Amino acid sequence: MKIAITSMGAKLEDKVDPRFGRCHYFILFDTKINKFEAVENTGAQGMGGVGILSGQLMTDKRVETVLTGSCGPNAFQTLQAAGIKVITGATGTVQEAIDKFKSGKLKAISQANASAHSGMKK
Repeated sequence: MKIAITSMGAKLEDKVDPRFGRCHYFILFDTKINKFEAVENTGAQGMGGVGILSGQLMTDKRVETVLTGSCGPNAFQTLQAAGIKVITGATGTVQEAIDKFKSGKLKAISQANASAHSGMKK
């Protein structure tokens, strides 16, 4: 299974970025082979629509589940339409979030947990 974790940096030791659309990096982690790829979120500084663009990137990368701190309504709708599960409340390092996911301690949400444009405040 391929999961994506929002990250402040390009390594598993970096902190989870609490924002989905405006995160610095996405860590794409394959749980079957325990390998990862870091993808810089080049759209993070955009004026608007970054959640939708980030959601489309997840679709393009064939991600099945996203782990993040929070997810706004546009991003959530884009991910949900693509059949991608969204798990919010991820904290700590990327590796810690992966470990919590693997142990079943993180659960998918059924609606956005942040308001539109809330990621711009950071």
